Amino acid sequence: MTKLSVNVNKIATLRNARGGNVPDLLQVAKDIERFGGQGITVHPRPDERHIRYQDTKDLKKIVTTEFNIEGNPNPKFVDLVLSVKPEQVTLVPDAVDAITSNAGWDTIKHADFLKDVIATFKKAGIRTSIFVDPSTDMVEGAKATNTDRIELYTESYAKEYPTNKEKAIKPFIEAAIKANELGLGINAGHDLSLDNVEYFHKNIPGLLEVSIGHALICESIYLGLENVINMYLNKLK
Repeated sequence: MTKLSVNVNKIATLRNARGGNVPDLLQVAKDIERFGGQGITVHPRPDERHIRYQDTKDLKKIVTTEFNIEGNPNPKFVDLVLSVKPEQVTLVPDAVDAITSNAGWDTIKHADFLKDVIATFKKAGIRTSIFVDPSTDMVEGAKATNTDRIELYTESYAKEYPTNKEKAIKPFIEAAIKANELGLGINAGHDLSLDNVEYFHKNIPGLLEVSIGHALICESIYLGLENVINMYLNKLK
C-alpha cells in the first residue's frame, strides 16, 4: 500500500489568517493520525506565512507516524531539519517568493550542492528525498547525489489528467521505472486529489508515498477530514 502523508500547511494558513490558535495545528495533526493518516508533512518557508519554524519543532514532539519536512535547503532550513531530525527531509527548489512549489531540481546542474546537503542530512540519520520533474535524466542525476528517494512533481499530471490521463502519466511511468532500476524509492506530490490519485497509484510501480495537502483540505470542507482521509486510503490500497 502506498502511504498517505498529509501536508498541514493549509491548516496553518487558516490559523494565521485570524491569529490565535484556531484551528489548532497540533490537534489537527493528532486527528489526522487518529483517522488513519500515515505521515505528516510540513513545508516551512522563510517568511513563515503558514508553517512557522516553531510549529515544526512542536509537531516533532507529538507526531507518532512519519514526519516529513520539505523545503529549499538554505542555511536556516538545514539548521531547522538538523535540530528537529524528522524521519524524512524532502529538498524542494522553491524561490523565496514562490506561492507554491513550481519545479523540480535540475539534479545535474546542482549535483555538487545536492550531494553536500544530502550527505549532511544522512550523517544525521535522516532519510532524504529530492523533488524532481518526471524525467529519466533528472532521476539518474538524483541517483548520483546519493539520495534515498525522489519525489515526483505531479502538477503536469494533474493538469492533463482530465483530458488525457494516459498521456499525462506516461513520463511518470518512465521516470518510475528508471528509479526502480536505480534502487531509488519513489514518493509523489503536488495537486494530487481524490479525482486523480487512484489512477496514479495504480500505474506507478514502486510508489511508496504520496504527500497531499491543498486538495485534501479543500475536499474536507465538504466531506469532512476523517471521511476524506479514509477515502484516500481506500484509493491507495
